[in-house]
Amino acid sequence: MGEEVPLKVDQEPAPVEEKEKEEEDEELARNGVAEGKVVIPPPPDQNKNAPPVHEIEGKFVIPPPPDQNKTAPPVKEKIADTVEKSSEGAIDRDAVLAQVTTEKRLALIKAWEESEKTKVENKAYKNLSAVGSWENSKKVSVEAQLKQIEEKFDKKKVEYAEQMKNKIAELHKAAEERRATIEAKRREDFLKVEEMAKKFRSNGYTPKKFLGCFSF
Repeated sequence: MGEEVPLKVDQEPAPVEEKEKEEEDEELARNGVAEGKVVIPPPPDQNKNAPPVHEIEGKFVIPPPPDQNKTAPPVKEKIADTVEKSSEGAIDRDAVLAQVTTEKRLALIKAWEESEKTKVENKAYKNLSAVGSWENSKKVSVEAQLKQIEEKFDKKKVEYAEQMKNKIAELHKAAEERRATIEAKRREDFLKVEEMAKKFRSNGYTPKKFLGCFSF
């Protein structure tokens, strides 16, 4: 939208009230320009020493550009809000990242703990299995040794029993021989006594040893 140059019209100095009115009009014009509009101020009050009509007619009012300082604060506030929101977003993002890092670290620690516990359990199970195998092998070895000893004892027992039987047989044989000898001696002595008794009867003698037994 091009700017239109106002027509040059000779104006007389306006009184103070007129200047104030013009300042108000300029303020309104600036507000209108800020909104992208060309504002034509209302005609001045005719009762307050208004300038001649020819000074207003054929003249377009072009307000000065808006004051940048008056519109800047909202932009600064918006920028500050954006920066604050960005800072808050960064803080929230950092907090989320820290939480994620912490959760990841805790998950790794938990996984390590479970892995180590599994290793300990496997090691203990392996050691227990080794102890069980060792115990079983030792039992088998001891039982085998005991069986061998029992077999040896059984063999020795049989041998000892045989030896004892032989000894008993020998003793029995010796006893029988002694019995036979004693019996033979007894019979021999009986024969001698019978012969002596026969002699005594035939000769009329009395045995001295026998008389000694009956002496008074």
